[in-house]
Amino acid sequence: MDTLQFKTNIKCGGCIATVKPHLDQLAGVKNWEVDTLAADKILTVEASGEVKDSDIINTLSTAGFNAERI
Repeated sequence: MDTLQFKTNIKCGGCIATVKPHLDQLAGVKNWEVDTLAADKILTVEASGEVKDSDIINTLSTAGFNAERI
């Protein structure tokens, strides 16, 4: 299991609700959470090795959000 972290523009509970169905349906993602209190709004994703950074970034983009791997 890999842990991936991304700087995002997910700012609140409403934003989390928007991305939830997108991240939940992404194959290989086991768990994820966003620290909206952190300045960089850190998304932490626990996923199997088949999930690539680009999968997460593209999924968030589809939901209307930005992500950058840190």
